[in-house]
Amino acid sequence: MNTPFAALAGTRFHKGHGTENDFVLLEDDGGDLTLHPETVALLADRRTGLGGDGVIRIVRSADSGIPGADEQAAAGAEWFMDYYNHDGSLSEMCGNGVRVFAHALLETSRVPADSEEIKVGTRDGIKTVRITLNPALGETEPSTASTPGGPEDAWYTVDMGRWSIDETAETLVTTDGIDVPRPGLSVETGNPHTVVALAEAAELSAADLRDAPVLDPVPPQGSNVEFIVMEPARSDLAGGEGALRMRVSERGVGETRSCGTGACAAAIAAHHWAGPTSPLQWRVDVPGGRLRIGITPDEDGDQGTVTLAGPAVLVATGTID
Repeated sequence: MNTPFAALAGTRFHKGHGTENDFVLLEDDGGDLTLHPETVALLADRRTGLGGDGVIRIVRSADSGIPGADEQAAAGAEWFMDYYNHDGSLSEMCGNGVRVFAHALLETSRVPADSEEIKVGTRDGIKTVRITLNPALGETEPSTASTPGGPEDAWYTVDMGRWSIDETAETLVTTDGIDVPRPGLSVETGNPHTVVALAEAAELSAADLRDAPVLDPVPPQGSNVEFIVMEPARSDLAGGEGALRMRVSERGVGETRSCGTGACAAAIAAHHWAGPTSPLQWRVDVPGGRLRIGITPDEDGDQGTVTLAGPAVLVATGTID
């Protein structure tokens, strides 16, 4: 029977999510698959395919055919996360996706079960993923995804690399449900982001993201858009940790339950707006759960490095007919 997925027949897949940002992962160790945008979009469609915010090809870096991946393989990143948005377009990086990818490598024995660190190749360079216990358990010692109690006990902390703020990009963001256009801050975290601060939680709830927000001017590569509300200082937050709530509209996808690079951008923007003495550790609550962000600014404050920590889960495995 000829189907839109005939070229993928026999391919083993997994369905997984990180804070409910969900993905279809395709096993392609030797780089034999060719993924066309139309096929990816059908596969990611929740009616015609398996459904997901994105599609990830699990492939050895050396066999991926992706420019620069050979060098990443030589630097220790055996596996490459070949990431596609819901509409079939390519994306440089996905923070939730790389955690799910690392979790899948562990669960499918592509890396040793006792791994405490995994290097993953991406179009935004090598990302180092560390496996630790969920901080909600009150533990600080390194652990692995096979820790008794289930995969929800394992958190994956990703060195997301460099970030930068472009204060010269004066962008106005218009979206349904919010009365007037709001200024957005341009933050680069491997993907382009525009972060909009709202005054109160009611505004965040009122934003209607069924249609993509309109940006003026439109960034050259497009942009994810994050709407955030910062929470006041609270005594129950450990070590002076900052806290915020976020919703996101992702380019090529629409509103998602979570976005890892977006959570990083949101925390970076919040720290920037609050000033240099504000927290460097942030708890970011998204509709799909909770993420933790660690910021290390450079001296000028407009650049630095960032880490992303959160859970990852596989919920199904099968073979495409």
